[in-house]
Amino acid sequence: MTYSASANRYDTMAYRRSGQSGLKLPAISLGLWHNFGGIDTFERGREMIRRAFDLGITHFDLANNYGPPAGSAETTFGGILKADFLPYRDEMIISTKAGYYMWPGPYGEWGSKKSLVSSLDQSLKRMGLDYVDIYYHHRPDPNTPLEETMAALDLIVRQGKALYVGLSNYSPEQTREASRILKRLGTPCLIHQPQYSMLARGPEAGLLDVLDEEGIGSIVFSPLAKGILTDRYLNGIAPDSRAAGPSAFLNPDELTEETLDKVRALNAMAGERGQKLSQMALAWVLRGGRVTSALIGASRVSQIDDAVEALRGLEFTSEELARIEAILA
Repeated sequence: MTYSASANRYDTMAYRRSGQSGLKLPAISLGLWHNFGGIDTFERGREMIRRAFDLGITHFDLANNYGPPAGSAETTFGGILKADFLPYRDEMIISTKAGYYMWPGPYGEWGSKKSLVSSLDQSLKRMGLDYVDIYYHHRPDPNTPLEETMAALDLIVRQGKALYVGLSNYSPEQTREASRILKRLGTPCLIHQPQYSMLARGPEAGLLDVLDEEGIGSIVFSPLAKGILTDRYLNGIAPDSRAAGPSAFLNPDELTEETLDKVRALNAMAGERGQKLSQMALAWVLRGGRVTSALIGASRVSQIDDAVEALRGLEFTSEELARIEAILA
């Protein structure tokens, strides 16, 4: 069946400017880390991307090694683009990354110019694209000068293979230095992608301050702590969940009884707010506007619906925030 996007797709989604750039991102973005690989069902992935776009989610986040197998998420996404989204390409923000292991030998990972340029060329072929909107260095490289890695990102923009560049998993100090190099080169850093959730608070230890100071946006991955901050695991790991699947997603050791006690208390609080736990967790990372976008994963359409519905309840009272801190303490 030919896809035609919803005429109402921009009516309810909130869009936030990324740092000091002119680019706005949807408050909820869809990541293809899992459930879009070669081991997954193409039509299910297609259904989820269609639904996301119909709800105003314009940003789709990939990396060279997403799958499994590595690379297959980009191949799947390229097939969905060709089948459904070529008329809508200019309404979409498509990102990919390089830095983790992708192919054997000295050029298949980390942050050399050779590695980053080669990886993006491969990604563009898999997706059938001339350019991506955002290209990230996926992790800092301890053995390549930061100047070389940033120069590679600048080169890629000048070649027209990416419109913007970003960083992921960089420390506050690394982010500040990388940002200053990129500004000198004339290609400012658009965005940083850290892990952030109620259970992973690392960005609060300086990174969010650096992003504010440098005028960089943020898109946080695992805002639901790989599904722990949902009602999915309140009673253990279900056999049909991602944690039980072949793509090792969640280590069962993360589901300690202490963590589950906290999650159950948060779940009760979310119910009092008229939200699901997942919705409250997304609202929490988006509160106050410091985070540009929350990057969700999904294994079914209903999870995308739930995530977008969370935008109706982003406000917290000071008492609610204090109660969350007490639960997590």
